[in-house]
Amino acid sequence: MFCYQCEQTAKGEGCTKIGVCGMEPEVAGLQDLLIYTLKGLSCVAVEGRKVGVVDPEVNEFTCKALFSTLTNVNFDPNRIIQLIQTSHSQKENLKTKVKAARGKTDFQEGPAAFQPATHLEGLLKQAEGVGPKSDPSIAPDILSLQHILLYGLKGVAAYTDHAQILGKKDDQVYAFIHEGLATTLRQDLSLQDWIGLVLKCGEVNLKAMELLDAGNTGTYGHPVPTPVPLGNRKGKAILVSGHDLKDMEELLKQTEGKGINVYSHGEMLPAHGYPGLKSYNHFYGHFGTAWQNQTREFADFPGAILMTTNCIQKPRESYEGNIFTSGMVAWPDILHIPNRNFNPLIDKALAMPGF
Repeated sequence: MFCYQCEQTAKGEGCTKIGVCGMEPEVAGLQDLLIYTLKGLSCVAVEGRKVGVVDPEVNEFTCKALFSTLTNVNFDPNRIIQLIQTSHSQKENLKTKVKAARGKTDFQEGPAAFQPATHLEGLLKQAEGVGPKSDPSIAPDILSLQHILLYGLKGVAAYTDHAQILGKKDDQVYAFIHEGLATTLRQDLSLQDWIGLVLKCGEVNLKAMELLDAGNTGTYGHPVPTPVPLGNRKGKAILVSGHDLKDMEELLKQTEGKGINVYSHGEMLPAHGYPGLKSYNHFYGHFGTAWQNQTREFADFPGAILMTTNCIQKPRESYEGNIFTSGMVAWPDILHIPNRNFNPLIDKALAMPGF
């Protein structure tokens, strides 16, 4: 494996045996292969737009799948394999639509013509040829810019995924994500061309952030300065980490009147400022500090824990039975809640001692 997309990377150079985040080489390889399949899907999507074919399902899936390859999001190989398979099936379905519109679909090589293996060993073998440094012929400066573009696109995808959850979408953003992924396959661009693409990614990222802000404030109101207790209140407890305000809202609705106090952790702290969320009396306070301290802090939390968006680390035995994931977050053998039906999480909280 080779991964250097986060600031915690080993020796400041790259993780090659196991990720500092806890990522296993198997997962890293599958993520590389998922990105490769998304590049193939993007090639077809780019050709589709040339003939007026735009598939909303492909748009949204591309964001979710690319977002899942960010640091501390998806560590579950089985779920990544599902994403690889879905990426391939969406690519083939989109080809049919583009061909019917007389667009280009006769890809002879590369990810647009790629067929994923049907078993884990075969997928891992395929992954060996598509990692971040799999092509030694690319000049280092060009490769660096390609990676900056790719990691920038991952960030755009994360914002866009959260915005689309709240009903805010813009095809210009989806179009650039597909354009950017497809362009990373090109070998005829100059250094200045790549710099231009990286700068354009920054511009599109601002648009994605505007969409997310509109989604958050349009749904929950504009944030206001809000005192947030750092202690605890007697009663059953649930801790929520990440960024997903929709998950927080649904959890607050489902726990209302059940004697459970809900606490934020890490980057969920700003949720307390939104009028539509702070109106819930049982959304009490903030527990712990930054996300990277979770393995120490979660062991002291006497309730259930929900990880939304990202930031999960390998759970300790002391609390692994109390932690749940949602959205694109996943860890092997940790119960995932895919549809915001938080009954298992709530039942766990009610069964635990609380504060």
